[in-house]
This record gives sequence, structure tokens and C-alpha cells, in this order.
Amino acid sequence: MMHYDEFSMFGENISEYRLNIVKLPSVSRIATQLADDRILSALKWGDGEPEILFVHGSAQNAHTWDTVILAMGISAIAIDMPGHGHSSWRKDGNYEPGILARDVATAIETWAPKAKLIVGMSLGGLTTVALAGMRPDLASKIVVVDITPGVNSEKSKAITDFVNGPQTFASFEDLLKRTIEHNSTRSESSLRRGILHNAKQLDDGSWQWRYDRSTHPSKEDSAKRLDRISELWTVIENLKSEMTLVRGGISPVVDDADVAELKRRKPDVQVLVIDGAGHSVQGDRPIELASALTRILRS
Repeated sequence: MMHYDEFSMFGENISEYRLNIVKLPSVSRIATQLADDRILSALKWGDGEPEILFVHGSAQNAHTWDTVILAMGISAIAIDMPGHGHSSWRKDGNYEPGILARDVATAIETWAPKAKLIVGMSLGGLTTVALAGMRPDLASKIVVVDITPGVNSEKSKAITDFVNGPQTFASFEDLLKRTIEHNSTRSESSLRRGILHNAKQLDDGSWQWRYDRSTHPSKEDSAKRLDRISELWTVIENLKSEMTLVRGGISPVVDDADVAELKRRKPDVQVLVIDGAGHSVQGDRPIELASALTRILRS
């Protein structure tokens, strides 16, 4: 069995991105019990009052933000969304933004009531929009990473083709090979770390993803889900929160028409493009994203 210690790899992040960090910040695994007895898990970074709460995308986990948080040098909370990482799966398999936003609200109230910024990527970004619509008191300033309610099956095909692939693999090498094939913008070392955080080895030596596969419904259900996601345009139109969209420069998920619609719905939205980044901006260009988030946080 391959040994896994989720706190043992930060040195690799620091080395790969040449971060000027002399002493590692404190990082701990925390959890809270939700009203229906599910467990919501998260990583707590630093000893101070958390300034940012990070919400990852579908089929990811809290560790996707490791390099960004290290580069920013802040106190923060990075949650494992329900059905992902160390958080409980939902019995109904419903992981839509409006549902997830309720749990994110609980996370903020429990761990980061004074957070100045909520950052969400992909599904986490749509969840952050839903949260800001429901609870503007908890999300007065939001950053949405490479997603809009204009997402559709064509724009997200490259991501869903990877995510909807096999659940189990005979070996770690097989899992790594497939991951490399579908993530050409990432270094092999970062993908290796990502797999260790996002998959687990079974007793027979095979590997399987940690996330709940019911997050990826049938084509018919997907169409209905996309229709419901498109309703978030109305939420954006009525948002009181400050909003920034961070777009991956080479990502197909957000197109110019989406940006135009976003600006029409919310004229004061800020839009940033991170050159060279695909959909997973935090994985492809974490230092550039960290710089952008620092500017937004301090503005």
C-alpha cells in the first residue's frame, strides 16, 4: 500500500513554484456536523482569523488550492464540498449549486464569519453565486473562477470526458497516465500530488476516485441540470455583492458571449484573464491567481 499523508507534500508545492517560504504555516483538518448528520470537512490554514474561504470544483477537493494559499501567505479555509474529499456524500446525490450553497453558508458561519472574500471555481463558482444571492451578508465580495451560468455540454466536454471516465484503476501508474492525457497544461508532479489527494488505494492494490460519482448524471438529467444552472443569470442580475470573474486564457468553458452576457447582467463585474491557464486556473497558474486574489482581497 502506498503511504499517504495529506500534510507531507507542501514542500513540493513550494519547490515547484519557487515560493519564498521559510516556515510552513499551520494547516489542520477540521470538520463540523451538519443538521442531517453529514460531516463537512475542510482545511484550516494559518492561526489567524480566516480572510478567504475557498470552494473547489466538481471532482476536486480542498487541496486544489494549496499552492495558491501558500503563495498568498494568509489565513484561510478551503472546504471539501459535500460528496468530495473527506466530506460526507449526500444520500440523494444532489450536488447542485443551490443545494451546496447552504452547506457553504454553514462553513462560513462556523469557521470564517469574518471572511472578506469567497472564492469558488467551476461548480464551486456557481455555488458561490448561489450563496451570494441567498446570503449576501456572508459573501459581500466573491471571485468566480472560469465558470458562468452559460456553461453547456459542448464547452465543458473536455472536463466531463475526463471526470466521467473509469472509477477504478488497476494501478497508480494507470491513473496517472490517464490524468496526464487529459491535463496537458499541468506538470506531472502537480498531477501526482492531485491524485494522491483525490483518490485512494483499495486493499487489492487498485485505486479509485474519492468523489461521489452521482455528481455526474445521465445526459437527460444533465440537460435539466444545465437549465437550472442557467437560472443563476437572474441571481447575478440581482447580486449586491462585488463580483470578479477570473477566466482561464485557454479554457473553452467560458467564451466571449458568456462574458458579454455577464457584463450585461452585472455591469460592475470585473473580468480578469489569466494567460496560459485552462479551466483549472489554480492548478495551471497558481502564482498568477494568487497575485490577482491578493489584489482583490486588499482592494
